[in-house]
Amino acid sequence: MELFSIQDQEMIKGHGCDVAQVEQQLKRFAKGFPFACLDRAAVIDDGIVRLSPDAVEEIEADYEQATAKLQLLKFVPASGAATRMFKDLFAILTDDPEALRPKAMAFLQDLPIYPFYEDLTAAMKNAGLDLEQVRQEGDYRLIIRYLLLEEGLNYGNLPKGMLAFHRYEHEIRTSLEEHLVEAALYANNGGKCQLHFTISPAHQEGFEKLVRSVVPKYEARYGVTYDITFSVQDPATDTVAANPDNTPFRDENGNLLFRPAGHGALIHNLNKMDADIVFVKNIDNVITEDRIAPTIRYKKVLAGYLVQLQQCIFSYLKRIEEGGVDEMLLCEMLDFAESELQISMGEDCSVEALYDKLNRPLRICGMVKNEGEPGGGPFWVRDTEGNCSLQIVESSQIDKANDQQRDILEHATHFNPVDLVCAIKDYKGHKFNLPDFVDPETGFISSKSYNGRDLKAMELPGLWNGAMSNWITVFVEVPIETFNPVKTVFDLCKRNKR
Repeated sequence: MELFSIQDQEMIKGHGCDVAQVEQQLKRFAKGFPFACLDRAAVIDDGIVRLSPDAVEEIEADYEQATAKLQLLKFVPASGAATRMFKDLFAILTDDPEALRPKAMAFLQDLPIYPFYEDLTAAMKNAGLDLEQVRQEGDYRLIIRYLLLEEGLNYGNLPKGMLAFHRYEHEIRTSLEEHLVEAALYANNGGKCQLHFTISPAHQEGFEKLVRSVVPKYEARYGVTYDITFSVQDPATDTVAANPDNTPFRDENGNLLFRPAGHGALIHNLNKMDADIVFVKNIDNVITEDRIAPTIRYKKVLAGYLVQLQQCIFSYLKRIEEGGVDEMLLCEMLDFAESELQISMGEDCSVEALYDKLNRPLRICGMVKNEGEPGGGPFWVRDTEGNCSLQIVESSQIDKANDQQRDILEHATHFNPVDLVCAIKDYKGHKFNLPDFVDPETGFISSKSYNGRDLKAMELPGLWNGAMSNWITVFVEVPIETFNPVKTVFDLCKRNKR
């Protein structure tokens, strides 16, 4: 019996996939993904570079000259809805558990501090309600409804990039606007700032409207011209859902169900970019302008350090291509690869093997000291052939039932705040085909539900995890002040208190 009907095959084709791909995905549900094999945690002087104060100052000072002829791009994943950010408020709205009542009252008390206070006041006024009167009466459920649901601001269904994040003396800024400010301060090449946001199709019109309304202000303020583009996740990267028994999941109409395959799918969006240096940073990791100096400094430092390493890499690749690499030069190149790029050559130290290791995309990843924040961590990881490489590994990729692996995890000192600077062109100026460097064995299977029915969902290797697994990877320590994510609505209150 055929697994897929003619109708199924047409649907699969319409998604930009083929039947063989979907069959492989179903086999993967049954097989699962292997855990990462941690060799040890990456720490200072063993996988993580700590630049001296003099080096930081020198690289920052040289940044403008180093990047003068390079095309810079700020790449911001911004498709996720803010639903998780308002998790506690949704719980208060739907369940009102006694345990969450203190949070509800704290939210009510601090409401005027939040940057969306004025917009919320206007939304409730349009409905004939006085926000302050409702607040004094203590009706937090009504206020939360108008904040989260369509009858009001609909914040619970909007992407973080469109939400009011920061309060200034004379203006309120969204997180998207803060990225415009950042771009003007470190991704500005000759007055031109290129930004690319990955978004969901449902919110493209909203994003474009926001950009049209705010760009003139920031162009005039910073003396720059913005080139802003958007892209959506390619439907062809969606993965089929499965039942708990690994058979194809079907909706109430008997159709296959496809789901977005996580941010790992964005490697295809990144692959379409044309730039020499790409800054990758999450939409919610922004801070107010008066506290932005460390962020600007270390973005320049990471990019400047990347250019320094890239110049050496390109020089060596050209020497290899020209031929005549003697033993002394080969030793010099091998030492550079191992000491500066943290590349483990294994048993094959030939010129050909070295060329292959050096002719790859390059990423410099900022790492901050672990102070209990969630996120991927830097580790030395062994592949199936026993070779070690530096990888960003998520907690879900680690076998915590294995005492040795759990011990390595517990000895990690740093974590990745999604602070990347990438070089995606080779030494001849040609773009790498980034999907060629993905490790397909680093995906993830999670349990989800659809209309009350359990299903299995598959995520592709994460953008900064398995999708960049076979890049040249260098970890550099950066200050915790450069990491300012907004994970919950209460974070907005903390940062807007002055």
